[in-house]
Amino acid sequence: METRPLGDTGHESTVATFGAIALNWLEQAGANQMVEQVLDYGVNHFDVAPTYGDAELKLGPKLRQHREEIYLGCKTQEREYEGARRKLERSLDRLGIDHIDLYQIHGLEYEHELETITGEGGALEAFRDARDEGLIGDIGLTSHGNPQLILDAIDRIDDLSTVMFPLNPVVAGKDGDEYDYEAVLERAEEEGIGTLGIKAFAKGSWPPTDELPEDDRPYANWYEPVDRPDEIRERFDFAASQGLTTVVTPGDPKLVAMVLDAADRYEELSESEQRSLIEQARHDESPVPEQLHH
Repeated sequence: METRPLGDTGHESTVATFGAIALNWLEQAGANQMVEQVLDYGVNHFDVAPTYGDAELKLGPKLRQHREEIYLGCKTQEREYEGARRKLERSLDRLGIDHIDLYQIHGLEYEHELETITGEGGALEAFRDARDEGLIGDIGLTSHGNPQLILDAIDRIDDLSTVMFPLNPVVAGKDGDEYDYEAVLERAEEEGIGTLGIKAFAKGSWPPTDELPEDDRPYANWYEPVDRPDEIRERFDFAASQGLTTVVTPGDPKLVAMVLDAADRYEELSESEQRSLIEQARHDESPVPEQLHH
């Protein structure tokens, strides 16, 4: 599978990153099997979080077995020093390892959160102390929010190594600054910051729960995904053609194998092919940022 430099971190990430939230929906034997399948495709970048049910626990056994093959990202939604430190130590314990390669501020949504994180006693201080102690490596940030907020974070955090944000033809076809993730891509490239794309496979919002109860939805994703192999391949090729370092696999395990196959066969789309996909999706309802609070 193709690899690309993860910004200036020195790591070459595969063009697909395994979103380990998918393990939350599997029993341990199935989780082990999925991790082996992901590794068989050559994927070397994994991403997990303490908010993904028991995904950390289920990832642990195979992670420890294959630790040298995996660049591991984890994250915290805590915004202050003590909480961030506790979450980091808990993740290390649940994963059964002593070092996380990339530790990320998870789900930045509001400017006041950024103020807290970067202020005295904020989470960023905990991240930097942990890095000095060798508990983490690189520092990253994830957000489904306003692209300008991500740009503000890049301005304020001079040792930020990666950013993770939504990118798909639906979002790319929308006008307005709140969808301008292209500006984030351009700035990240200028600053040597690695980029991880999420929601590449989002088709739109789920119908209201009175029309389709959550228990009846065929996928665990909090958005309705594309689910045909040809659609998934188009979406993967589109996202990877935008210049992202890597595209994160979706949260439902039923979709992961198709995405791995698409990543393995990735071909850059021409400009006209990208424009065609954007035009097809331009009038679809965007799953971000409207569903941010689900």
